[in-house]
Amino acid sequence: MTDTLRLSLLQQFVAVRAATEELISNLSAEDMVVQSMPDASPTKWHLAHTTWFFEQFILKDYLSNYTEFEPDYNYLFNSYYENIGKRHARPMRGMLTRPGIDEILAYREAINETIIQLLDSHHSKHKRIEELVTLGLHHEMQHQELLMTDILHAFSLNPLLPALNPDRYDEPETSVEALSFHSFEPELTSIGAHGDEFYFDCEGPRHSVYVHPFALANRPVSNREWLDFIHDGGYQTPTLWLSDGWHQVQKEQWRAPLYWQKNEGHWQQFTLSGLLDIDADAPVCHISYFEADAFARWAGYRLVTEQEWEVAARQHSPNGNYLEAQRWRPSCSAGQGLVQLYGDVWEWTASPYSPYPGFKIAEGAVGEYNGKFMCGQYVLRGGSCVTPAMQIRPSYRNFFYPHQRWQFTGMRLAKDL
Repeated sequence: MTDTLRLSLLQQFVAVRAATEELISNLSAEDMVVQSMPDASPTKWHLAHTTWFFEQFILKDYLSNYTEFEPDYNYLFNSYYENIGKRHARPMRGMLTRPGIDEILAYREAINETIIQLLDSHHSKHKRIEELVTLGLHHEMQHQELLMTDILHAFSLNPLLPALNPDRYDEPETSVEALSFHSFEPELTSIGAHGDEFYFDCEGPRHSVYVHPFALANRPVSNREWLDFIHDGGYQTPTLWLSDGWHQVQKEQWRAPLYWQKNEGHWQQFTLSGLLDIDADAPVCHISYFEADAFARWAGYRLVTEQEWEVAARQHSPNGNYLEAQRWRPSCSAGQGLVQLYGDVWEWTASPYSPYPGFKIAEGAVGEYNGKFMCGQYVLRGGSCVTPAMQIRPSYRNFFYPHQRWQFTGMRLAKDL
């Protein structure tokens, strides 16, 4: 590895770690300990776990005389790595009032210093260290997004409805384009990651697929269109729903996307900028796979497959509304052709999260990163307004269970030709 490449990786490490701490600058210590539901994690835990990742997978394995910062952290901040050992129960992470935030930040600083020394030394010429640091950075960026979605959920349960990011942006002077469809010819093509750029193991190997002729909507489904679905009894019509979805609607009494509430006859939505009136032309957000599937059936269309989405998206530059813009809510975007394939909202696909042909789980604990979750979840594509821009590429696969909706998830319609 050349000095230039080593410097570039060092700069990336410093920038990504600093970006995480910038995200918490408006949070109190009390904000950072709360866990609002089992699917979410406290901010403090995110800060510690991402640090533990660098310590566990790099420093312990590649520094012969390394001494753990605090041995108990291996139990407290391991997420799901069975190969490493027992861990604190996920639903109980909010009970970790100790160690305090100052201790966690000291932990981050100590590990940062050691990783920087490692990257700035001859040890970093080891290709595996470079690969693991890069993986650790992309892992941290995933947790930056989770940190934002988790604190949004926690704040939504506070009767004061606090804003993490008081709105500093005017609504864009644009109106959404009318819904239209762009046709794609049948094609034998290849999808999946390839080349020397970083990608997660679940994005490969690149493989051949045959894509039947299809058409893809020019934009995501809007809030205005979702209001039509609500007013037409979408949440009260069982024939629109998958059986498990209808059970979830009844169980949870869903009547609108998560964070929507009706006040004095009009709809509002809780956001990281506080409680705001619904932007009718912005993409609908915080919907489950079940809701997306039901809406598509109501509208007379279907969800896009991940293969179709990738075929369409690779023709477009991955520009979009991402975490770095600090808007942190979906916005309306006008334009010709396909718009908002990237950023603003993750788009549910009809594709189950499963391995590509030839996929092999890596040996050791790192192999537990993605492969063992390939069951019962659906793929989302495109990134959101709280996704770091550096993560986005046409092959990137996100995945969640079909009932989950606290992420920035939306949808785009498709149809057969």
